Amino acid sequence: KGPNKVGFMGMLQPFSDGIKLFTKEMIYLNSSNYLFYYLSPIIGFILSLMVWMLIPYYFNFISFDLGILFFLSVISLGVYVLLIAGWSSNSNYSLLGGLRAVAQTISYEVSLALIMMSMLIMIMSLNIIKFFEYQSLVWFLFIMFPLSMMFLSS
Repeated sequence: KGPNKVGFMGMLQPFSDGIKLFTKEMIYLNSSNYLFYYLSPIIGFILSLMVWMLIPYYFNFISFDLGILFFLSVISLGVYVLLIAGWSSNSNYSLLGGLRAVAQTISYEVSLALIMMSMLIMIMSLNIIKFFEYQSLVWFLFIMFPLSMMFLSS
């Protein structure tokens, strides 16, 4: 029947799945590095929340002059989280999967950084607020259409 099991048309299914996830028994791997195994997803979550600090709000609580450089730095730190997550379980297959994820992430980050650098040349600043101000008349999506499509695909 699919996801329409809980609630009207399956609207409560995500909440049911979340409760099921939190009530599951925790598995302790004997051969894993316990601290790194359980801390790597938490560190990855913290890094993803750090990117949200850059979103310019109406009152601009935090305004980085080097915001885009901070963005590139934080997303590149995610590589270490993947590497530690693959290494910490002491399994050859998870280590290979972690190394594969690291290689993919680095290859996407190189193209993303080059595309962002070409957009930054137009505004001559690393401030995200100036990045939005320069797009008040014409979006960069239209000015640099091929680069924008490459940015959306990476």
